[in-house]
Amino acid sequence: MQRRDTLTQALMLIDARALDAETLQQDICIVGAGPGGISLCREFLGQRLQVALLESGGFDPDPAAQALAGGFTYGDVKPSVGVNRRQFGGNASNWGVELKPSEPGLRHAIFDEIDFVERPWIANSGWPFDRQHLAPYYKRAQAVCGAGPFSYAPDDWESREARRWPLDGSGLETGMFQFSAAQVFLKEYRRELVAGQNVTLMTHASVVELVTDDSGQTITRVKVMQPGGRHFWVAAKVFILAAGAFENARLLLMSNRQQEAGIGNRHDVVGRYYHDHLQGRGGYLTPRQPGLFNQSALYDLRQVHGTSVMAYVKLSRAVLEKEKLLNINCFVFPKPAQRQNQAIDSFNMLRNKKFHAQKRHEVISVFPRESSAKHILNVACGLDYVTRMAYQTKTGQQSTSYGLCHGGWSRLSNIDQRFTRLELWHSIEQSPRPENRVTLSQDTDALGCPKLELHWQWPQDDIYQTLRAQQLIGQGMEKAGLGSFQPEYDPQGLPNIERPVGSHHLMGTTRMHVNARLGVVNADCQVHEMHNLFVAGSSTFPTGGYANPTLTIIAMAIRLADLLKTRLQASTPCARSMATNSLLDSESA
Repeated sequence: MQRRDTLTQALMLIDARALDAETLQQDICIVGAGPGGISLCREFLGQRLQVALLESGGFDPDPAAQALAGGFTYGDVKPSVGVNRRQFGGNASNWGVELKPSEPGLRHAIFDEIDFVERPWIANSGWPFDRQHLAPYYKRAQAVCGAGPFSYAPDDWESREARRWPLDGSGLETGMFQFSAAQVFLKEYRRELVAGQNVTLMTHASVVELVTDDSGQTITRVKVMQPGGRHFWVAAKVFILAAGAFENARLLLMSNRQQEAGIGNRHDVVGRYYHDHLQGRGGYLTPRQPGLFNQSALYDLRQVHGTSVMAYVKLSRAVLEKEKLLNINCFVFPKPAQRQNQAIDSFNMLRNKKFHAQKRHEVISVFPRESSAKHILNVACGLDYVTRMAYQTKTGQQSTSYGLCHGGWSRLSNIDQRFTRLELWHSIEQSPRPENRVTLSQDTDALGCPKLELHWQWPQDDIYQTLRAQQLIGQGMEKAGLGSFQPEYDPQGLPNIERPVGSHHLMGTTRMHVNARLGVVNADCQVHEMHNLFVAGSSTFPTGGYANPTLTIIAMAIRLADLLKTRLQASTPCARSMATNSLLDSESA
């Protein structure tokens, strides 16, 4: 009995580096153990289906595995190494919103209704279905994330001390974010999957090729590389790519290259239409009355009945349609006077400079960079304030950087004496353009696979729309009587975008469209003209709005799992063709 229990545990968790076998036979093979892949796999727990979840990395950061994500970027530069985390939990390991001390998390919001519709002023916009279709899956995704009640209306989160701003007639509205902890994916679901009797979780399993049958329309197996050039195969009835927008496209492009330019790429769409959320400072609002700081707690990251929430401002749908704009939102963060603000911003920039360093092989961004000397001068000019803030941060009295990742400012005493302005910070939709794309490089990684090349520009039309949207948000706040608005631009008069560019919200490289000439997958996330190949994650998103994509990724994963459960009515579990000794060796490793 003890030997049988050991064998079962070995089947549930395998380190591929120690595996000595030729083929693992399954019903479903999921490539990538990020939030999307994990959520998919959980939906099959307890089903009469055998499921393999393959992750290129391990449970902890692995430099060798992460180096496989390396590549080159051209245009408005964004580093690719580290963006697509090769580790169980995927980019959940990158989530950095501080919910509590040592508890990182992520913000969630449902996409706006307008994000799903075809907008004539935005080429290639429109999903195959509307938001209402996703509503039941959004609700289930909310529970998977471990977030609070499924409510994104400000009415449900207001209190006497935290009310929305009076924005009627301004063209602006208040929306809500919720937050959840990363640990639910990194730890809780890891234990759950390892304990599942019909799931095999395989770490250090780098999939490098999808293999088709003679028809070219059915995937029969995937090739998994091991250190030292060894490999094995995973065969299945259904294959799902859930490795992120860069790696999903890369796997399709790397496969079946002898016959055509990759799988699902007959119309040269794989890798195209890449987009992300740009972020940047739109300007400053100087309150008409200092009391506005005390009336803005709803817009701070705080807990309400155990749920972390935060309000934001956005343009109404009517304004977006009238002005023909991409979607955008606006966070508000309290800031001190200009000299002090420049000093503390430069202090934080210098402190975190290593995270912004460009790799030598990358092309310099078209957006100008401020030199370290300028930041040092700013700190020197505001050294009194920086010293005071550093001390108060050290003693837990205040933070040097209230912003996207750190809240709590509404709990401070004498808020109106600490701050003079509100910074307007935006998450900005980018239009899906076919020229923004992922391709394969001539250079190869340690496994002999082509590295990625990212070609990414910010189109002039997007820039003009962003400038107009920022202007309308500022004017709307003035019209609402909140205060006076001072726009902020970079030295070239362009939007003051944070650099490196982007939010790590990788979208669009295997986009959904009913027409195979315009998309890689159909409305069911099935690769066009392929019988058993599906794609999960934000790489399928035709457009991305401004909201963080994770909640929508998980909603779509649940939707796909429901579809596959209907299609795969297996009467008996699959047989696994692995040697017992190999499994025991794997477990001991």
